[in-house]
Amino acid sequence: MKGRHPKNIRRLIGNTSLRMVLILTSLIVVLPILWVIYTSFKTSAEFLNNPWALPSSLNWSNYANAISKANMGDYFMNSIGVTLGSLGLLFVLIVPTAYALSRFKFKFSKGITMLFMAGLFINCNYIVVPIFMILKDMGLLNNLFVLCIVYAATTMPFNIYLLTGFMQGIAKEYEEAAQIDGCGYWGTLFRVIIPMSKPGFVTIGVFAFMSYWNEYILALTVLKPDHYTLPVGLKNLMEVQKFATDWGAMFAGLVIVMMPTMVFYALVQKKLTSGLSLGGLKG
Repeated sequence: MKGRHPKNIRRLIGNTSLRMVLILTSLIVVLPILWVIYTSFKTSAEFLNNPWALPSSLNWSNYANAISKANMGDYFMNSIGVTLGSLGLLFVLIVPTAYALSRFKFKFSKGITMLFMAGLFINCNYIVVPIFMILKDMGLLNNLFVLCIVYAATTMPFNIYLLTGFMQGIAKEYEEAAQIDGCGYWGTLFRVIIPMSKPGFVTIGVFAFMSYWNEYILALTVLKPDHYTLPVGLKNLMEVQKFATDWGAMFAGLVIVMMPTMVFYALVQKKLTSGLSLGGLKG
């Protein structure tokens, strides 16, 4: 027992240190979010007087001002439409692609896989100008559906990389059993591969949702004010206020932008963490 005592002390110190680091990290993340939320209920005078103090009352009018005066309600609906449309297009594009690259060997399959992997190193923000020029020449600016196509196309490489890893982890025996039962390639995809790749779909859905919902540069570049999404709408909220900034409405707008991603992540975070441990490209 005496020989184990120093080990137990070291283990206790290690566990305590780890918990302190986790608590500190959590506070760094949570406190700014809480500050934004309770500041959204303040009046401008309260904010200027003491930005860190709690509000004297819950001023729900800040949210009404953000929605009505700065069109945040319209921007919210635009963001929902763009995000859901982009997610739908993304899955339509990447599911058959990942299925073909992960389950079949054919001529140029490795080259196509490497081409998609090369796309991982191209940040969408680097090609905003070429995208803008192409859409301008084609007369497709200020179109929410076109923005959905651009979002889906620019995020395909990363998501194909993820989904291919998930599908490669499925044993061949399941496919062989489905083929014996009379399933073709499409039947095997929809009845076997897709149900067994659900953790991958959750992981991709979370990353893509947050990416599309919070995207700013492309939306600002290709859209006009009547079709702005929420992140761009926050800029418009500041312009509407001009020099008499309504800080309560401004923070209310921030909360409107943040809440959907926070709620969505809270609903799927368990499946996300389990799904991440199964991903990664194999072979």
